[in-house]
Amino acid sequence: MSYDACMPSKIYNTPKDTLEGLLFDDMTVAVGGFGLCGIPEQLIVALRDSEVQNLTCVSNNAGVDEWGLGLLLQTKQIKKMMSSYVGENAEFERQFMAKELEIEFCPQGTLAERLRAGGAGIPGFYTKTGVGTVVAEGKESKEFDGEMYILERGIVADVSLVKAWKADEAGNLIYRKTARNFNPMVASSGKITIAEVEEIVPVGTFNPDQVHTPSIFVNRIVLTTSEKRIEQRTTSDS
Repeated sequence: MSYDACMPSKIYNTPKDTLEGLLFDDMTVAVGGFGLCGIPEQLIVALRDSEVQNLTCVSNNAGVDEWGLGLLLQTKQIKKMMSSYVGENAEFERQFMAKELEIEFCPQGTLAERLRAGGAGIPGFYTKTGVGTVVAEGKESKEFDGEMYILERGIVADVSLVKAWKADEAGNLIYRKTARNFNPMVASSGKITIAEVEEIVPVGTFNPDQVHTPSIFVNRIVLTTSEKRIEQRTTSDS
């Protein structure tokens, strides 16, 4: 029996369609990517166009002023950012300095583990990262083997948006090289996960050892054409 005969299709026609019925004000959205590498760019555009408000966005960074999550900052749809790096976005800086945007800075490895933990059903974990700094303020601390650790909470998003290179019809995902970055952790952390992909292939095409995100984590898939913008273009005279 084929996959199509057993399960409803996860494939949607447009980014707008994939978001249908999932969005609400004050929701938490986790977004894959690092800089502009591996971001679900067309899903972000659709999220902006939905006009949903007061979002808490969990992502390594906030894109740039004209692309990625920077689009949602321009329209002021983001209430809070949970990020580890925000240095490429002038509007982010402006809103932060003007106290228009709530920020939760998180060390990069800790952010990745918080997403992974949320996806694994782990509500919290202890880490040495941030002990004795502002990162530890207001957090529970505990001594293990003579050293102090702080408690970090796992992150579970209402919706996760990821970008993959290929998906099969069941929703198994393969990311391309460094575009994998935060995407696997983000994919596992969502109550609902949507994957924007460059190619969809039949079930059975992938060797199981190739799969980076198993289909159990993926609820919806949409095929898009990536613009692959360059975050910082550097040139020199030949």
